[in-house]
Amino acid sequence: MPSVLLRHLLALTLYLGCCTAAQADLLSALEQARDLQLADDPQWRQLLHWPADQRHSEVRDANFWLSEAAQPAAELAATLWALSQPGPYTEQHPLCRFPARRAFLQSRLDWSTTANPLEVCELLAEWQAMVRPTRVTLVFPAYHLNSPSSMFGHTLLRLDPPADPGWSDWLSFSVSFGADITQQDNSMLYAWKGLTGGYPGRFIVSPYFEKIQEYNGIENRDVWEYPLDLSPVETTRMVRHLWELKDIAFDYYFFDKNCSYRVLEMLEIARPGLELTEDFRWTAIPIDTIRAVGEAGLITRQDYRPARGTRLEARLAALPPEQQPWVKKLAADTSLLDHPDFQSLPAEQQAVIIDTAYEYLRFNNSKAALQPAVAARSHRLLRAINAGVATQPADPPRPGAPEESHHSRQLSLRLGERDGQGFSELGLRWSFHDLDDNAHGFLRGAQINIGAMRLRWAQDQLQLQQLDLVNILSLTPRDAFFSPWSWGVRFGLERAPFTLAQDLDWHLSGGGGGSWFWGRRWQSFALLQARVDAPWHMDRDPHLGLGPDLGLLYHGSNTHLLLRATQRWESTGLTEQEATLRATWHLGRQHSLRLNLTQAGPQGQTVPEYWLGWQHFFD
Repeated sequence: MPSVLLRHLLALTLYLGCCTAAQADLLSALEQARDLQLADDPQWRQLLHWPADQRHSEVRDANFWLSEAAQPAAELAATLWALSQPGPYTEQHPLCRFPARRAFLQSRLDWSTTANPLEVCELLAEWQAMVRPTRVTLVFPAYHLNSPSSMFGHTLLRLDPPADPGWSDWLSFSVSFGADITQQDNSMLYAWKGLTGGYPGRFIVSPYFEKIQEYNGIENRDVWEYPLDLSPVETTRMVRHLWELKDIAFDYYFFDKNCSYRVLEMLEIARPGLELTEDFRWTAIPIDTIRAVGEAGLITRQDYRPARGTRLEARLAALPPEQQPWVKKLAADTSLLDHPDFQSLPAEQQAVIIDTAYEYLRFNNSKAALQPAVAARSHRLLRAINAGVATQPADPPRPGAPEESHHSRQLSLRLGERDGQGFSELGLRWSFHDLDDNAHGFLRGAQINIGAMRLRWAQDQLQLQQLDLVNILSLTPRDAFFSPWSWGVRFGLERAPFTLAQDLDWHLSGGGGGSWFWGRRWQSFALLQARVDAPWHMDRDPHLGLGPDLGLLYHGSNTHLLLRATQRWESTGLTEQEATLRATWHLGRQHSLRLNLTQAGPQGQTVPEYWLGWQHFFD
């Protein structure tokens, strides 16, 4: 407590019988801090990562604290005391470790006996001179379903220096927060630790071009950049605090205390008075935090940086269909550059094909060490590009911005009938996107739902019909140039449509296969799925099923259609079948109507079920 420290200081001063100017200044500052109740100041508590409605800080790392009590008042007194200590000003001196705390205290108190950290702290001054931050950009690498850590997207910050002539954002620095993962952890262990706080989380500052290569080049993710309306003073305030968090560990939680939540905290530090984190106590889905920053008036514009695969698709689409095969041929065998048929093409078309073949070769080898044969072909194509006519690559069409998509949570109402019995349903989905929801701002063929529940009222009874803890389906299209796998996994409780008894069962299903586009709007998929069911009351044996899952999707601007058929051969000897036709009409971005027709059950005993539902998306 400051009063305790103050009494000790006064006793020491009286014992020594003297009082230097620095001691007197410190005592005066402590008294002012107490009178102003500075320990309760929101800005001070933000610097300690101490939410107003919590009894503890979110930083448990002992290296962050100067006081043993680790309470706002004790830490304020300890900070004043530590900052007033004389040099030498090494990296460990509090004046060099806590420049943001020092700036805050000096702005509120009549206290000026400490040195300027940028003048006496060598390492801090060098780092500040290297980064030269005057502007901040919020960055959103879009969704990447094949990476469990990036299914919801990701947010980070870019620190930009003054826009001098010749400046490029490739030379900026990035600030990201992430889990400190051990290489030995597999995906399942990562998911468990990420959900339960098993990983420490840390801020990392790195060159921005590394992030471009990582997201655009290796992970093939489009990147959205949002320059923020922060002044140089606000930027400096945030960067000072970022320095204080160097090597400091937070508890990392995948759904709430994640990258996006920490980014919001940093913006609150930059501009005192912002209240961005209050609405994200339970979950902090990256795209929701982008919307919150936009609603706070901080976003000045959107910049789109397409992924390498997106740029390649645009180049391929610009080629006439009869010339596209040359791209694969040249990437595989550069001696075909001298083939008479290729040489007979106009020089401009040859140049476009060679340029696309070079990009295709790089794309296919972006995740592996470059082999000598690949390097030789790449070099040969590059020489051909330089020797040919100059071309202007086709720009990819700009997709819908992710923050313009529907909100993440969904409330639904349904009225329907199953085998002649009427029912009504109330549904709540915590996050985040269905296969046939409005795809504006999302990847087509992507579905990821966490925490979706439906309650059904039927025959004067209310019962849990479905609880999806995890429901992911990634239908990534294959074509002549790209051959990714599609996959899905689902886990939860449900009274499955294909069971006649409608018992509540645990289930875990998963599988893989392929997906293909037919024109711009039709997409088919074929998966092989396995499913394990276990009764909720454990009064029956679990059973296993295996079979095909076939579907056809129509992606209209305001309409989605889904035709889906599954069949499973069960370990019980039954054959279960399910056929669904579903139509969705999007009524604006946050509302939709859905009609669902299903015929499902054991072979020869299928029953019909149909319903009409209304969906509302909300924050």
